[in-house]
Amino acid sequence: MSSEDLRGAPVGRRIVLGMLGLGAAGVAVGAAAQQKVNTALAPIGELDQVLPGAGGFRFYSVVDEVERRTPRDYRLKVGGMVDRPRTFTFAELQKSLPQTQMTRDFQCVTGWRVEDVAWAGVALPDLLDAVGVRAGARAVLFRSFDGAYTESLTMEQARRRDVLVATGMLGGPVTHDHGGPVRLYVAPMYAYKSLKWLGEIEVADRVVPGYWERRGYDIDAWVGRSNGRTDEPT
Repeated sequence: MSSEDLRGAPVGRRIVLGMLGLGAAGVAVGAAAQQKVNTALAPIGELDQVLPGAGGFRFYSVVDEVERRTPRDYRLKVGGMVDRPRTFTFAELQKSLPQTQMTRDFQCVTGWRVEDVAWAGVALPDLLDAVGVRAGARAVLFRSFDGAYTESLTMEQARRRDVLVATGMLGGPVTHDHGGPVRLYVAPMYAYKSLKWLGEIEVADRVVPGYWERRGYDIDAWVGRSNGRTDEPT
């Protein structure tokens, strides 16, 4: 995010690859998978200058440049195993569906954490109800409009009230560098599950490993099995 008051610092694709190759602090991956990732990603000498510390966001992308979209031209396609496939505008996400607010921590797999982030948007279960999930659906797949990043959740995970199609954060809009105008936020999991620049949701019969899972990281990326909170979002 470019706003100085959020103390964020941009980190490019080359740095991200190296950082995530260092060891994925806190996430449990098999030794063989971790070694495969570490071997594939060459050490980067400048990492000691950009490794994130406490107190601020760091902004990662797996592509060099992501198209900027405004709320006015934003569209979210929802389809797959649903009764009513639909494309939502930004205004429809904010005005035609139930709204949810929550305050949760944002935990990156590389070790940094931002506490008590205010989020706003549509709880994923409410969005799924709006399109009607068909019998036999077992997973929800997410695609970024960056053209590269993907993620997925089991249907049970997607039905949690702390999984959000976020249209706002920190008391304002989701900025481009934070993955706006709309991003996914999966509160109880590491941040790589919270897909940025959300462009498409597909209800499916199975989980499909996402961008980083195909590179050795856990599909189920729980933070310590919970995010340390028991309060329900509103």
